Amino acid sequence: MFWDNIVVPALILAGIGFVLGLLIFVVGKAFYVEEDPSIEEVVELLPKYNCGACGYPGCKEMASGLLSGEAKPNLCKPMKKESLPALEAYLKDYFAKQKEA
Repeated sequence: MFWDNIVVPALILAGIGFVLGLLIFVVGKAFYVEEDPSIEEVVELLPKYNCGACGYPGCKEMASGLLSGEAKPNLCKPMKKESLPALEAYLKDYFAKQKEA
């Protein structure tokens, strides 16, 4: 009685959980997309409010827009004026390296 009511369903659920976890791991490895590390570096230079005031859904998307040349640094409304030159210098160096490559 104890075996039928508790242990067997628990073992079945544990087995299902293991198989699904393994499936998630395999799918994650198969569909892994490597991102440009420059995106994270630009995100660190942004205020990281994810407010959307720039027209992008968040700072990561804004960073992608900046690196692709679609966006300008002054679109970020909450960015302090003291932080703007560092971002502009990073982007200038980034685009200079892109031209060399």
